[in-house]
Order: sequence, then C-alpha cells, then structure tokens
Amino acid sequence: MPQLTASAPRSTRSKGVGRVLIVVYGILALGATGRSFVQIAHSVEDSQQVPLAFWLSALASVVYIVATIALIAPGRVWYRVAWITITFELVGVLVVGTLSLTHPELFARPSVWSWYGNGYLFIPLFLPILGMIWLRSRRAWVVVIERDTPPDAA
Repeated sequence: MPQLTASAPRSTRSKGVGRVLIVVYGILALGATGRSFVQIAHSVEDSQQVPLAFWLSALASVVYIVATIALIAPGRVWYRVAWITITFELVGVLVVGTLSLTHPELFARPSVWSWYGNGYLFIPLFLPILGMIWLRSRRAWVVVIERDTPPDAA
C-alpha cells in the first residue's frame, strides 16, 4: 500500500485565537442562515413581499460562511478572500447599522446587521475588527509558508 509522504499545507490561521474567530464566525454563519431562512420562508408563506432586512440577513449568512471557510483554508488566495469578506462585513455592519438608525422605516424588521448587530450583542460590529487585527498579525506566516511549500504540494 503506497504511503503519502507530502501532506497538504495547513492554515496557521486555525490555531490559537484564530480558532476562536473561526468558531464565532461559524456560529454566526449558522445563526444568520437559520434566521434568514425562517424570515424569508414565513414572508413567502404569508404571500408578503420579503423585506430588505431579511435579504440583508441572507447576505450576512453568506458572508459569514465564506469568512469561516477562508479563515480555515490555507494559502494566499484564501487569506485574501478572508480579508475581502471581513472588510465587506465591517462595511455592511456600518452602513446597515447607520441606515437602521437614520432610516428606521427600512428596517421595520431587524436584520443581523441592523443597529450595528444589537440583536447579536454587537458581535457583528466587533468581530470583523478583531478578524482584521488577527489577519494582519498572520500575514508574515502566509508568505513564509507559501515560500517554503514545494510547488507540487499545493
């Protein structure tokens, strides 16, 4: 039986504090997905127009799913995907949070990001900031791992 000698490169982002970020993003992904599914399903069932807030919850769930995967997966591409999704999340929370305060008629029903994530203990507001700090501290690791990884191992 042949033995595999080269293992796939592992992400250094899934260790220590990175593991906590991954768990929290995973929980938010499950929560936002469940919330948006139930909200949209009830609106469709009642033959109502689906409010903007419910679609924003669905968008937030996709962002959290992609961010979770990007934090787990190794490599420079996934590192960039993590930066993009976490930056998008922060911008989304700030824009939706501000709009929910200045134009409350748009958010008669709350979304994950409305009121800066008030319904989620403001975790959607602080998590991307912590994620960005963590990713910035891990940048050197991404470069070193990719430089030391043989081309055929990826």
